[in-house]
Amino acid sequence: MSNTYRRTKIIATLGPSTDRNDVLEDLIKKGVNLVRLNFSHGEPADHEKRVLAVREVSLKLGVEVGVLADLQGPKIRIAKFEQDAVELNSGDSFTLDANMNVDAGTRQGVGIDYKELPQDVIAGDTLLLDDGRIVFTVKEVSGDKIHCEVVHGGTLSNNKGINRLGGGLSADALTDKDREDLKTAVSLGADYIAISFPRCAKDVEQAKALVKEVGSRAGIISKIERAEAITAIDEIIEASAAIMVARGDLGVEIGDAELPSIQKSIIHKCRAADKAVITATQMMETMIHNAIPTRAEVFDVANAVLDGTDAVMLSAETATGDDPARVIAAMSRICKGAERNRVSQVSRHRLECTFNDVDEAIAMATMYTANHMNIAAIIALTESGSTPLWMSRIRSGIPIYGLSRHVGSRRKMTLYRGVYPLAFDVTTLKREQVNAKAIEVLQALGIVKEGDNVILTRGDYMGVHGGTNTMKILQVGKVS
Repeated sequence: MSNTYRRTKIIATLGPSTDRNDVLEDLIKKGVNLVRLNFSHGEPADHEKRVLAVREVSLKLGVEVGVLADLQGPKIRIAKFEQDAVELNSGDSFTLDANMNVDAGTRQGVGIDYKELPQDVIAGDTLLLDDGRIVFTVKEVSGDKIHCEVVHGGTLSNNKGINRLGGGLSADALTDKDREDLKTAVSLGADYIAISFPRCAKDVEQAKALVKEVGSRAGIISKIERAEAITAIDEIIEASAAIMVARGDLGVEIGDAELPSIQKSIIHKCRAADKAVITATQMMETMIHNAIPTRAEVFDVANAVLDGTDAVMLSAETATGDDPARVIAAMSRICKGAERNRVSQVSRHRLECTFNDVDEAIAMATMYTANHMNIAAIIALTESGSTPLWMSRIRSGIPIYGLSRHVGSRRKMTLYRGVYPLAFDVTTLKREQVNAKAIEVLQALGIVKEGDNVILTRGDYMGVHGGTNTMKILQVGKVS
């Protein structure tokens, strides 16, 4: 249990760098909790090979590792240039042409892959290319051509993304490619599927219906990347299993000055709604090539932890970086440092609330008791993982162990802050054996010792979803 004392989870994107030798095993040993498959790159065979490797290493090391499949979504990009790139200066005229050949771009204009873009913009709009490095003002739209003036120039190369300042592009959240990739992700046993650029809860419900249609229980993660998603954030959170604050495109659309407060607001809203939340994009980007993070990156990761994020995510840092294991070690170190701050361990979450569900009330009572007693660990016997999720919404320094017989539930719990999944089948035991056997699992791993106090939650009817109705305070060594 190398991750026992770090509550914030780490997600590592897989790629060529993690395919090398024993890099994947090293990453998991250093604390990776979930891996991300980026369906914007690679072929299905690449993703299959990586998932098989994750499952093999996970089994070898005896730890659960979740798999997150990240769908590409509607990438609104320019096409290609004859010479691969052009140099644009402020004041230049430039045309985005939906009818131009895909590789015929020049200093005067370039094609676009999203053919409906001319219908989505009007004169006066600001278009941001290459994550905002290049800025255009739309002067006129005529047919399939968008005539622009360059406001901020620079080198513009092939296939760079296009955003409209303030959002408003009408591309569907799920493309035909996404639908096929979703099927692939399900066939690979993905635990979570992330959808890109959802605008409203309807986009999320559509993805959930597709997952259900192909017989999967994968949780849908909504990546917040569009300005429109901010206005619909409450309904998107409600519809999703988890939220990812994807700060790249979102920062381009709403402006960098707005991004920090939006990130904090989304994390707060997710925790209040009992949903998991991931903070992503450029968290340790300089470590793609550098041996240490910048102080700004250290503060960025630490602030996300202090805000209460469930997980922090790495992209190119691990997928194509020089030393992925070094990045994981650095991020883990920063998370642990932030978690030692008292702010990270004190909570008034839902203290004034009433509860409709018995199992949720048990979860809240458990955390209140644990935070006001000398408790070494919390043991939640669970079918679906819901009780540990509710517990994890309460800030605490006390580890929560989700013991479940369902591998899918255990892998889902890899995302929840402060929750550590362990295999445990209550249906193979007599009722009076369960408590002692559950404690023995933790003792065998060196998590608790004789004389420690633990809290255990379970249901009267073992093996029943939603049946948690009991909380017990037990002392290790005195449970028969």
